[in-house]
Amino acid sequence: MNEVIFETIIDSLKILPFLFVAFLIIEYIEHKLNNKNIITKAGKIGPVVGGVLGIIPQCGFSVLATNLYITRIISLGTLIAIYLSTSDEMLPILIAEGSSIDIIIKILLLKLFIGIICGFIIDFIFRKKENNIDYHICTTDHCHCREGLIKSSLIHTVKTIIFIFIITFILNTLFYIIGEDTLKGIFHDNNIFTPFLASLIGLIPNCAASVTLTELYLSGVLNLGSALAGLLTSSGVALLVLFKTNKNIKENLFITFLVYIIGALAGSIIQFIGL
Repeated sequence: MNEVIFETIIDSLKILPFLFVAFLIIEYIEHKLNNKNIITKAGKIGPVVGGVLGIIPQCGFSVLATNLYITRIISLGTLIAIYLSTSDEMLPILIAEGSSIDIIIKILLLKLFIGIICGFIIDFIFRKKENNIDYHICTTDHCHCREGLIKSSLIHTVKTIIFIFIITFILNTLFYIIGEDTLKGIFHDNNIFTPFLASLIGLIPNCAASVTLTELYLSGVLNLGSALAGLLTSSGVALLVLFKTNKNIKENLFITFLVYIIGALAGSIIQFIGL
């Protein structure tokens, strides 16, 4: 166990500076963009605009989109596109872990493509004309984005590195006790249920979900299809805000089901074709 703890500390410390730089760049981009104006003026191409903005891992954007949907400023399709394309903590971890640019681009483009396509389909089927109601932006998403670039980047880095340390320690312990080959076999042998399980993990309204799924993918436990199934449903605390703010429980459950089934089926297809 001493070896497990030592390896976990070393693995976490190695990516710490890269994680901070990644968050610093992301925070800078976020502060330069006026996402509310961009997304509210998108109109019928909302799923495209929302999908593109969603791949930038911003802590408050999926929450912003949730409030915009609740007040019917954006469509259901746009909301789903944003949820599916949102990267949460995935992108900073991939960058910090030194993943190849090809892998990063592939994952981002897959999330973007699936989000946009599903967003347009959902708008075509479910779009209704509704009057806008009073808009109140949620200020309880705990993202610290108003703390300034350096401070908010440090907060994000510390929170994420804690999750990474915990998940890495758990994985290293499981590798030690169960055996790496056994653990990988549970998820990696093209089990048809794995994307559905991963997609369920992704629904956890916390950045721990995307951290867990990304680390499982990077360690070879999850293949791309299963990892993507979970990452498609990882929209940070957005679902938590949805259930807290929107009083229509049936609608909230329907949106959650849509996100879940799209993530699970998309991951299953990618796993099946071996992309």
